[in-house]
Amino acid sequence: MRGRTPTSAPATAGEIFRLVRDGTAATRTEIGRETGLSRTAVAARVDRLLADGLVTEVVGAAATGGRPAARLEFNAAGGTVLALSVGVSRSKAAVCDLTGAVLAEAVVDLPASVGPHRLLGDAVTTLEKLLLDAGADDAGIRGLGLSVPGTVDDRNGWSVGVPSLPGWERIALPPLLTERFAVPVRVDNDVNVMALAEHAAHPDVDDLLMVKIGSGVGAGLVSGGFLQRGAWGAAGEIGHIPVHDGPGIGCGCGNIDCLEVLASGRALVRDLSAGRPDGEVTSIADVVALVKQGDPDAVRLVRIAGRRLGEVLAAAVNLVNPALVAIGGDLVGAFDPLVAGVREAIYRRSMATATQNLRIEPGLLSGRSGVIGCAILVLDEVLSATAVDRAVSAPAGRAG
Repeated sequence: MRGRTPTSAPATAGEIFRLVRDGTAATRTEIGRETGLSRTAVAARVDRLLADGLVTEVVGAAATGGRPAARLEFNAAGGTVLALSVGVSRSKAAVCDLTGAVLAEAVVDLPASVGPHRLLGDAVTTLEKLLLDAGADDAGIRGLGLSVPGTVDDRNGWSVGVPSLPGWERIALPPLLTERFAVPVRVDNDVNVMALAEHAAHPDVDDLLMVKIGSGVGAGLVSGGFLQRGAWGAAGEIGHIPVHDGPGIGCGCGNIDCLEVLASGRALVRDLSAGRPDGEVTSIADVVALVKQGDPDAVRLVRIAGRRLGEVLAAAVNLVNPALVAIGGDLVGAFDPLVAGVREAIYRRSMATATQNLRIEPGLLSGRSGVIGCAILVLDEVLSATAVDRAVSAPAGRAG
């Protein structure tokens, strides 16, 4: 039976906002039908949402020539969220609307090795400039999403001892941002937020494996439509799974021949620069450029990296049976030889039933999945029914 029963607790403004946002109800009459609230109660709650800017009311022409029907719509321009995707070699900052669409973005060209205080300090300055570029102000900011590589303790908002982030371990990150932006801050792993973004870009796919291959290697899993973080936030750490045919290279995690030290962009820079003039190959961009030029060594090494990545992913394909493996990160520019190696290993090692309709594709978001995912991460919190109720009942406007 649709709608609430008479014994249900009255629908709050936040619950009504959810009905409007997901398209379940678009008029006051429909809201009343869904919730069982009186016209007066619906009007009071809708008025609070209108005052806070979360919804707008659009009056359209009546089909029968009677009184025009007023439709409620989610207002994507009713505020902004800030997004900061931290990477090992550089980071990206953005200002997004309430759907996660990017309004303004910029690169923070500092390595994570400078430490969280300096990097996030520069990021705050960048975000301030982006707010000006987007024509937005502090009053409209509803939250900030932050991602960092490796395992994250989202309860405390810090990195949990990731070798690629020296100096970041157990540093509470939200306070470094709320000193300037007094809004809710959510922190998660970099590939987890990319998985959120790719899931939003593939609304027909509820089982998705997002793989990032850049300076490091990691994965994010959406299963049954929900992001899976694992018991302690360490789900997706595929970069620290040893592969079988390595030459014995030590990894910062303590293991030997981890996928990350053999197949990441950083590993390819190391291997491809050997025997070449100094300075010819110093970055992942150099590796990608050589692949695009058809350099045989570059193509061969990237395909081997793909084969090693596929060896690890084959087990994941058998275990969780995704419909889509999306590949992102800086090395995606060398997609053809990379994915050739990935497919070779997956189709050789995985069950036929798990691969019969499997799609292995580059991510759809062209380098924006990190910041869009950060926006989605915090939007899921600040646009929840509970957060909306808190915001619309705050005496001075929006709740911090």
